[in-house]
Parts: sequence; C-alpha cells; structure tokens
Amino acid sequence: MKGRKLLIALSAIVGAIGLSGATARAENVILKEASRPSSYCHLKFQAIQESTLANARPSLAPSGDLIDFYGSCDHEPPGSDEVQAQRIESQHRFAIDYED
Repeated sequence: MKGRKLLIALSAIVGAIGLSGATARAENVILKEASRPSSYCHLKFQAIQESTLANARPSLAPSGDLIDFYGSCDHEPPGSDEVQAQRIESQHRFAIDYED
C-alpha cells in the first residue's frame, strides 16, 4: 500500500515537472525555478540577437546564447526591461572591445 502511494506521488511530481517544462519552452524559457512562491526565481532564457536590439521588435539569437537571470518571478524575458538590459550590456562590450 505504501509503495503504491509513493508511486502515485512520484508520477504526479514527474508529470508536473514535464508540464512546466513544456510551458517554459513555449515561452523561450529554458529553466524557471522559484525559490519560494511569488518570490525570487532563477531563469535561463534565450538571448536577443545583438544586431536586432535597436529594432522595434528584436528577435532571439539563433546561436543559442543564454541569459542566466536571478530576480523577480514576474520578469518577462522578451519584455522591454530585458531588451534595455541587453542593449546596455552590448554598449559596455563595444566600449571594452574598441577602447583606445
């Protein structure tokens, strides 16, 4: 009887993990782990293609570059905050690469 309950519990957990992974992939989020509900999250998602950062609708990088983010769970990877953060990172990288 205990073995059956354990099997059912494990099946439910594995099913829930599988469903959350499918939802995350649909949003271009590779990983989403919440430390506590409605708290901080660890996210991994696809970066934006650097050449499209100035466009009104930036596109995702085809190379598979990933952003490793730790912060608010309501962070939107394709949102304007993330676009701005990646623009600033690109400017910093440019300044370092072409510094006198």
